[in-house]
Amino acid sequence: MNNHLLIIGGGAVGLTSARALLLAGHRVTLIERGTTGREASWAGGGIMSPLCSWNYKEAVTRLTQRSMGMFDQAMRDLHASTGIDPEYQQSGMLLIPPFQDELAAQWCAEHQVELQHVALHDHLPGLRGDGLLLPAIGQVRNPRLLAALRRSVEILGGEIIERREALRFDIKGGEISALQTSRGVMRADAYLVASGAWSKTLLGEYALNLDIKPIRGQILLFKFDSPPFRNILLQDSLYMIPRRDGHVLVGSTLEDAGFDKSTTDAAYEHLLQRVYALFPAWRNQTPVQHWAGLRPASPDNIPTIGRHPQLTNLYANCGHFRYGVTMSLACAELLVNEIENKPQPLPVDEYRWRE
Repeated sequence: MNNHLLIIGGGAVGLTSARALLLAGHRVTLIERGTTGREASWAGGGIMSPLCSWNYKEAVTRLTQRSMGMFDQAMRDLHASTGIDPEYQQSGMLLIPPFQDELAAQWCAEHQVELQHVALHDHLPGLRGDGLLLPAIGQVRNPRLLAALRRSVEILGGEIIERREALRFDIKGGEISALQTSRGVMRADAYLVASGAWSKTLLGEYALNLDIKPIRGQILLFKFDSPPFRNILLQDSLYMIPRRDGHVLVGSTLEDAGFDKSTTDAAYEHLLQRVYALFPAWRNQTPVQHWAGLRPASPDNIPTIGRHPQLTNLYANCGHFRYGVTMSLACAELLVNEIENKPQPLPVDEYRWRE
């Protein structure tokens, strides 16, 4: 039986969930309190991998690896159906010291991920020493991906309503009977919370033990005539992502600043000095943009996916922290299987709600 689902949240996770549900034959209405794709999903860098996968639990690895394996074909399909190119490419990720060489090598061997020991000067003239290259790591251009996802949802018959804020749920008989919004009451067969950092606030007492809070990340953007290097670069927590048109994203910070999305001079200078330490010649380059976004932080980066334990027609797909875009395809797959009571392709207990 196909349902009418009301999705709350128009980021990468909400839009990908909407698309997956539409492709499965469900009716979908998506509401967004602002503009779709303009919060954490837009602000992120679009690296299709955890920064250092060996630092995360297997619950994260299961989702990221499955989703990463789906991205190439999914991006081809999106481009073909919408005419919008998300600019997905396997650019590889180059780690610059310091890094955990033995741990990285062990993890990659256990998970069949290609790892190469390389001389840095072969990839970045002027840098000395050795690096680690993960050649299969991809990237996507987040704003273009979000535009393609939105267009795909519309083409597939989904309804998108912007500037409508979800306020509270009406509960009757162990299920949601309606959603109160800033522009009236809405009803559906089932409801999906994909509201990122705002998910816990929306759910109120029904959040149970859902532990999600905003963590601010700030990014700088440089512009060159052509890409100054090919690979994504990673040194400790600093990443640099080259785009096809010569833009380079530099990020990012991890700040517990509540729902404050403002940028700061301190973060600007911190990121800038780290860039200059790697590339002194960049001192004559001024960033062309500086922005911030609020990640939906959850313990150990493990999202919550699936049916609420008390409200039978309420679902969640939230709490992806730094990897919402990276995990999005696999999380949407798990969600659809949960709704349709189909077998899951991987263990899901660690993603369930906790009472």
